Amino acid sequence: MKRLPIVIMMIVAGSFLAFRSMGNHSSAPPDKYQDILKLVGSMLSQAHYSPQDINDDFSKKIFSKYLKDLDGEKNMFLQSDINALSKKYENRIDDEIKGAPVEFFKAAGAVFQTRMEENSKVVDQILAKPFDFTVEEKVNLDGDKLSYAGTEAELHERWRKKVKYLTLERYSDLLDTREKNKGKEGFVAKTDAELEKEAREKTKKITDRMFERYRLKFTDDDKFNLFVNAITTTMDPHSEFFPPVDKRYFDEEMSGTFYGIGASLQYDEGNIKVTSIVTGSPAWKSGDLQVGDIIQKVGQGAAEPTELAGYVVTDAVKIIRGKQGTEVRLYVKKQDGSLKTITLIRDKIVQDLETFARSAVVKEGNSKIGYIYLPEFYADFENPNGRRSYLDVETEVKKLKEEKVDGIVIDLRNNGGGSLYDVVQMAGLFIEDGPIVQVKDRENRPSVLKDKDKNVLYSGPLAVMVNEFSASASEIFAAAIQDYGRGVIIGSTSTYGKGTVQRNIGLDPETGFSVSNSDLGTVKLTLQKFYRINGGSTQLKGVESDIVLPDQLELLKVREKDDKDALPWDEISKSPYNAWNAGYDLKVIQQLSNERLSKDEAFKLIKQNATWLAKQNEKDYSLRLSDYNKEQKSIKTTIQTNDSLTKLRQENVVAALPGEVDRFAEDKSKQDRFNQWLKNLRKDIYLDQAVKVMGDMISQQNLAKGKTEEPLKKAF
Repeated sequence: MKRLPIVIMMIVAGSFLAFRSMGNHSSAPPDKYQDILKLVGSMLSQAHYSPQDINDDFSKKIFSKYLKDLDGEKNMFLQSDINALSKKYENRIDDEIKGAPVEFFKAAGAVFQTRMEENSKVVDQILAKPFDFTVEEKVNLDGDKLSYAGTEAELHERWRKKVKYLTLERYSDLLDTREKNKGKEGFVAKTDAELEKEAREKTKKITDRMFERYRLKFTDDDKFNLFVNAITTTMDPHSEFFPPVDKRYFDEEMSGTFYGIGASLQYDEGNIKVTSIVTGSPAWKSGDLQVGDIIQKVGQGAAEPTELAGYVVTDAVKIIRGKQGTEVRLYVKKQDGSLKTITLIRDKIVQDLETFARSAVVKEGNSKIGYIYLPEFYADFENPNGRRSYLDVETEVKKLKEEKVDGIVIDLRNNGGGSLYDVVQMAGLFIEDGPIVQVKDRENRPSVLKDKDKNVLYSGPLAVMVNEFSASASEIFAAAIQDYGRGVIIGSTSTYGKGTVQRNIGLDPETGFSVSNSDLGTVKLTLQKFYRINGGSTQLKGVESDIVLPDQLELLKVREKDDKDALPWDEISKSPYNAWNAGYDLKVIQQLSNERLSKDEAFKLIKQNATWLAKQNEKDYSLRLSDYNKEQKSIKTTIQTNDSLTKLRQENVVAALPGEVDRFAEDKSKQDRFNQWLKNLRKDIYLDQAVKVMGDMISQQNLAKGKTEEPLKKAF
């Protein structure tokens, strides 16, 4: 078997991959499980940045985590099931990882399937009888706060309360609908009893689909993939196992390009429905597939078609996509009820609007502010000539410079990361040559990734927008801009806090490991940690904003620091660099922003409401209609208030760049989405604050240069 230190030598210039959750589906036959697990174990031990000993203690962690992944709400297993599995397997998983027969996930999966079928019958029995919503009782749906049920009666009661809560949600909605439509012509008002029955029927559809998915879609392969991920993510949250189809899907999402039919899908009442069709795509050219059609089965070549019963959209997408030029057959139910088989040849589809960088211009007082939105640091790892995020950002900056903007705001909110190479190159667009990020491997050998180009594409005022979901590569960029004093970071108190570097390593049945994808699967393995040029890690702590804007997610547990398996924070030596002469005093900028926010009732309420909503997540839920309605009214009112607060009453002046107003005119659906994006920007309260901060920066720089406001006004 090829040892991984050879692979590690190839890593430093590798990819820094986005953090995201993927589905787990594989076609690996059962006789390969043992090979996969042993390869994964060897990889973790030999190459992981901070490997844990694979021993009985590690085995116990995997045991608990896998069962939690199988039964997160603790409404499938009994405590006796856990005890029986524990007695035989709790200390044995480390042996399986080292080559012993793979038995635990199969045994746990078999018990799960048995309990699932039993619980399915229990749920049907519960839903066969009316609920009494006048009884005062509560339900706890947080599996972390629950123990496993000790008896079947206790488990039955747990399901009764869950199903009652699901029904209560629908019953309350039906009562509201009746009240709003009372007296309207043609509206037939049903009785409370009729609405309660209708609510139970709606709940039954939901639970039926859930159990159907467990029966039809949750195969041994799926359970095994979940098991392997329980092992890898216990090492750290970002080491993940990808079966081949998932790895292909991941690469497609990172590159913004895939080979498919060009139709957008959504899950609708148990069906996979077509919601839009890309102009010029195979689906569009055929003319046979229409918006509203339901895809029931998918056929590949001569193989038997796959039923989509129990599938969610991501699952369906993975089997509809494939290699360019290959045939896919869709068995479709048309809106008139007729059935039709549609044969299409897959072709290249580019997700340019959703994936790639784009820009706009915002007017702030007498200034023009350039705005660049970057959803991820994308790169086509399989195609050296494919699109790259830093090149696209470079293009957008040049466009904005042609418009003679006075400052640029780069929006990295919800940007989960991507290519390490691209973020280093992108930071280099805004500074002279110098270090961007430090990277350290498990041997404690730090290396410095630098911008070696002395040219600066843009030297004007710069701001970077972030939030709790700005992670990895986004944090590298924000940290570098902050450390150099090159710009101002605006957003939540801190970013996500993912300071680790991953590399995709294939599991090769012949040589052990490979740098390419494999039929056995691929592991996205944590090999390094990155550090700011000031020496501190962004791991756990993230990047703290210079200008903090209250938001709804601040108090929710969504960051890296909230994951018990996350690697710790540390620091290394500083890398020498020369600070940028910004031409403004950051403390003054912060003071001006704080003064604005202190008078802004919207942000005061957002902060207050976020605190209240966070507390609601800790509560049990009432199953009495009157109490439920009061609780829900308060929650809905608070959420609606927050949603309205984040929308400006007096809209910003935001416009597409000249020549790009109708850039997607050939595809109405895409053009509509582009127009909606601009419309949302005009109402974005956070962008409003960012351009106001930018206005302060411009004013400070002008004052420093001895300019006055009057000539500035005349310039416009």
